[in-house]
Amino acid sequence: MTYGLPRNHSLEKKHKNHGKSSKKKNRQNKKNGNNTKENCDDTQITTQQASAKKKTTTTTTTPSWLIFLRNLWRPMPIVMWIVIIIQFALQHFADGAVLLGIQLANALIGWYETIKAGDAVAALKNSLKPIATAYRDGTWQQIDAALLVPGDLVKLGSGSAVPADCTINEGVIDVDEAALTGESLPVTMGTEHMPKMGSNVVRGEVEATVQYTGQSTFFGKTATLLQSVEADIGSIRIILMRVMVILSSFSFVLCLACFIYLMVNFKQKFRDALQFAVVVLVVSIPIALEIVVTTTLAVGSKKLSKHKIIVTRLTAIETMSGVNMLCSDKTGTLTLNKMEIQEQCFTFEKGHDLRSLLVLSALAAKWREPPRDALDTMVLGAADLDECDNYEQLEFVPFDPTTKRTAATLVDKRSGEKFSVTKGAPHVILQMVYNQDEINDSVVDIIDKLASRGIRCLSVAKTDSAGRWHLCGILTFLDPPRPDTKETIRRSRQYGVDVKMITGDHVLIAKEMCRMLDLDPNILTVEKLPKVDVNNMPSDLGEKYGDMMLSVGGFAQVFPEHKFLIVEALRQRGYTCAMTGDGVNDAPALKRADVGIAVHGATDAARAAADMVLTDPGLSVVVDAMFVSRQVFQRMLSFLTYRISATLQLVCFFFIACFSLTPHDYGIEDPKFQVFYLPVMMFMLITLLNDGCLMTIGYDRVVPSKLPQRWNIPVVFTSAIIMSVVACASSLLLLWMALDAYDEKRYPNSWFGKLNIPSLKEGKIVTLLYLKISISDFLTLFSSRTGGRFFFSMAPGTILLVGAVISLVISTIAASVWKKSSSDGVPTEGLAVGGDTAAKLLPLWVWIYCILWWIVQDVVKVLAHMLMEAFDIFGCVSRSGRGADVECGSVCKDGEGGAPKEPTL
Repeated sequence: MTYGLPRNHSLEKKHKNHGKSSKKKNRQNKKNGNNTKENCDDTQITTQQASAKKKTTTTTTTPSWLIFLRNLWRPMPIVMWIVIIIQFALQHFADGAVLLGIQLANALIGWYETIKAGDAVAALKNSLKPIATAYRDGTWQQIDAALLVPGDLVKLGSGSAVPADCTINEGVIDVDEAALTGESLPVTMGTEHMPKMGSNVVRGEVEATVQYTGQSTFFGKTATLLQSVEADIGSIRIILMRVMVILSSFSFVLCLACFIYLMVNFKQKFRDALQFAVVVLVVSIPIALEIVVTTTLAVGSKKLSKHKIIVTRLTAIETMSGVNMLCSDKTGTLTLNKMEIQEQCFTFEKGHDLRSLLVLSALAAKWREPPRDALDTMVLGAADLDECDNYEQLEFVPFDPTTKRTAATLVDKRSGEKFSVTKGAPHVILQMVYNQDEINDSVVDIIDKLASRGIRCLSVAKTDSAGRWHLCGILTFLDPPRPDTKETIRRSRQYGVDVKMITGDHVLIAKEMCRMLDLDPNILTVEKLPKVDVNNMPSDLGEKYGDMMLSVGGFAQVFPEHKFLIVEALRQRGYTCAMTGDGVNDAPALKRADVGIAVHGATDAARAAADMVLTDPGLSVVVDAMFVSRQVFQRMLSFLTYRISATLQLVCFFFIACFSLTPHDYGIEDPKFQVFYLPVMMFMLITLLNDGCLMTIGYDRVVPSKLPQRWNIPVVFTSAIIMSVVACASSLLLLWMALDAYDEKRYPNSWFGKLNIPSLKEGKIVTLLYLKISISDFLTLFSSRTGGRFFFSMAPGTILLVGAVISLVISTIAASVWKKSSSDGVPTEGLAVGGDTAAKLLPLWVWIYCILWWIVQDVVKVLAHMLMEAFDIFGCVSRSGRGADVECGSVCKDGEGGAPKEPTL
């Protein structure tokens, strides 16, 4: 039923042989291995079925509870368990409970992501169980298709699903293979064809012999492809793991050194020395790192849902920010998956135009009844049906695969004229007209030219008063691109994302579609693709075939394994690939891609394999996904830079203070205050306020990059280290000034004395440093969020700003009125408690001190980024180009100049 394409002469030859004797056909069927009712051996089938059941292998799945436990027994969770046990051993039950809650939350997040990864295979396996009409025990029975075995005789009728890969014994049927190949129109199949599992019969009825079942079918192999794809934990998970390992290892080494130093030099009790080391270690380990990142991704997911994009794997949002290659299925994705009549038509009789040809086509159908097939749907949707009502249909001949046309006899109610009309395949109609010899060359030339462009056509003819057929004209039709497809491709390129079309359609159709969408019309077919075992994919595909694939605009006549192979080769070539699709044939490629996107109306298997699901037609929202994902990336980049900086400045401050700024050296004789550190309560308050504020970073205002993004960890660490050095140095300087002013003899010559700041007792020195560390932490966040630019270059989001202000106010008030005590052996006292007016203004003085150093910190950060750009350190510039070399995730000028103008999200 594919009009305008080259004729299938072998199929026509088969039609002529349908009258052969049943005896001869049965002999031939036995020879070919095809069963009929006359030769089907029930006993043999039963034996085969029993044997098949014994050979059936059951797929073992990991219990969900075991997956959850595994998430509690990895390198980082093990470190956390050690810290939790120590906290409970030291009777710090509140601290231990908080850490335990965070540990379980992280494990739950990992468990949820792992469980969802198996949904694609499960959905596809469930779809492998249609009902089959099979010949068993001397009668036709409806059985579970899973019980079919090769050699079974089945009946394929209109409206039924093909239960296995079969060969047709005799006759022809029309089969809808859209879910497998993307072909919009049904395909006529005869004895030389093999209807495949996953397709549907739309017209006709035949008997067929089962050749392949279950996982051995073309459709079943798709499940095998899905299973061959290992779950991708996402680059953000890898980055988080590396950062946590680096920071934890660094902190552990410094804390261990402090522990040994305290035990040897100060003869501290094991419990006290261990408490100091563990408290500093707990605060320095980025425990809530994964939770904050997940929260940020969840906020991005919520924004995407407003654009009709459902995210099924949160880490796909971060991956989407780095996508630089978009591979798209054609039918139903780039196109409407609905044939439409085109404006271009060809007439061969005077008085006819597009409108009249459509009316005649509609008259060759039941125009006031539901359309019987895709062609009738197309014609009746375009024709003036009110005009058709001026005619009475006397006789109607529906479409027959053997004749490839429909026909009707009508009478004009107005004039009484009686005539017949027909529509169908151009070569069939041409053989019917009275003047075939005169118009043959011109008609064939038109058909060939249209076919060379992948445009299908439909001929319309009408009889005259003498009963002769006249060719009235030729209608053209195709599955047109969606209205927004061309603009979506343009915008994708504007964002540094190349686009490749992948389709199972004919190469001519693919070329025409590329021309319409401004894609390169150079199309690669399966003959030029390598033949490889998808279960053992070579690692050099990208190296061998990458250039060839990059030189074309798309791929045609491909099967699921080819789509899988194309995506894998591009990934090996260094591209971060997104794949869009809607059918079962797209599911393996969706799973293999870095980001799989199931479009509106996709099958269950495609949706389950995808990371994102579009709930509205069209691809325009894919660009919105790029925009939002790059915003999310910038927020995670800000947070990660801050978290590294905050950890380093904290652990380095206490490490250096432990060795270099001991209170005893400055006249403090308290035996319990031999080493400077903060009580557990202050540490936990810093941690809780910081993490609470950071939960709002998902709402921060950011400028997304114009180009795809990838993590440049050396630049991230360099920026974080520079900021942490300044913050740590300022904290050490403040501690030294406070200790230096403790002794009355030293006070006049100390910095505090020169600035008229009163000398502070032990408790106020501790609280002073608590406030300084708290303020510096939050100010560092505002420096981190602007990358290589000054902090005032971009205002923060309202929610983040409010969260930071609330946290800073709480920290300031707590430091001002902190109760005088000796918690954990560390003296504490509120800065505004007691003393004269100058003493009560200590919190204000700390604020001024922190702001001045914040400005210094920001200037040093900007200068460092300028230096990295000038000398291309860590690939800061060279890795910010287009295509596979894009590495601008944290380049210094990322997003500078503004992104392409987009609606506020």
